[in-house]
Amino acid sequence: MRKLFRFLFILVLLVGASGVLYAFSRNGKKNDGAFKLVPAEVGSITEKALAVGQIQPRQKFQVKSKISGIVKACRVQVGDVVKAGDPLFEIAPDPTPLELTEVDRSAESAQASFVRAKAEFDRSRELAQQGIVPRSDVDTKREAFELAKIAVARAQENRDLTRKGRVEKRETVAAIDSIIRAPAAGTILTRLVNPGDPVVPLTSYQPGTELASIADMQDLIFKGTVDEIDVGKLKASLPARIKVGALPTDVVTGRVSRIAPQAQQKDGATLFDVEIELDRSGKVTLRAGYSANADLIIREKKDVVTIPERLVIFEDGGKKTFVELPSADPKGEPKKTEVKLGISDGMNAEVVSGLAKGDKVVQRPPKEIS
Repeated sequence: MRKLFRFLFILVLLVGASGVLYAFSRNGKKNDGAFKLVPAEVGSITEKALAVGQIQPRQKFQVKSKISGIVKACRVQVGDVVKAGDPLFEIAPDPTPLELTEVDRSAESAQASFVRAKAEFDRSRELAQQGIVPRSDVDTKREAFELAKIAVARAQENRDLTRKGRVEKRETVAAIDSIIRAPAAGTILTRLVNPGDPVVPLTSYQPGTELASIADMQDLIFKGTVDEIDVGKLKASLPARIKVGALPTDVVTGRVSRIAPQAQQKDGATLFDVEIELDRSGKVTLRAGYSANADLIIREKKDVVTIPERLVIFEDGGKKTFVELPSADPKGEPKKTEVKLGISDGMNAEVVSGLAKGDKVVQRPPKEIS
């Protein structure tokens, strides 16, 4: 029986202690709900727009072949620096038996036509000297002879290019060969073929096989997009601060150089392309393809009075702005005072008039959601 009373007594004590702790916690929550005072401070405010994009070379050249065949040799690797005209690839001809037969027959046909045209030209010239045929007939035969001579040279060049991959043009001391050379100076960004890979030539009706890409890594720019909400505030030459994801401690500066006149739709958003000319300080090493975010500085003010924008009360459709100041009576309600705001960065706002440095602004507790 005593054990039962003792158990009931301990149970009553536990219930009472729980009630006391609950009341204390409720009292603490009510105390936390009291007004807080936030002082107006002097600081900097920057109104900016965000551009999301990449660091890219201003110009990138694609290297392609004008003849078909097989890659015989690759003379460069990714990252190599080349000059305009440096050899990059060697293409070995890989003609089919039908193509070989066609070029041989074309050369033989052109040679036969040339021999006949030369004989006719010589005969007409002799007859003209004897006064048998008019001079105009000689001119016609000479023209046919010259055209046949050109056709022979073209057929032979086509045969040499198909069989050897190289054609010597003696008249201009130039050469058409299977060595693919760099179209401009720069760095090899990509190499898309290896020895043994087939190559489709670049023609007027097909794009051809891309062998490599070259770009000047000393001339990089930022290319990105800006939301349509901010594009109306932008203009060329606005300063920009670029944060590169791969270089979290470095900041690259630049200026807006181009804003696209037409928007593009992407994932349901309306975006405008922008380009930023980078300042060439040389302190930061950039690479093509770095992901980056650019803060486009629309307006910036320093040493101004600022308050958190969450403390501002907007009325009359945002035309009037107020803050609450503490009442002289500790138990009184805060008094609402009109203030004039300047620029805002979305978190803090500039106070042009109505508050001074150090003035306390009331921050009401967040409303409880029941």
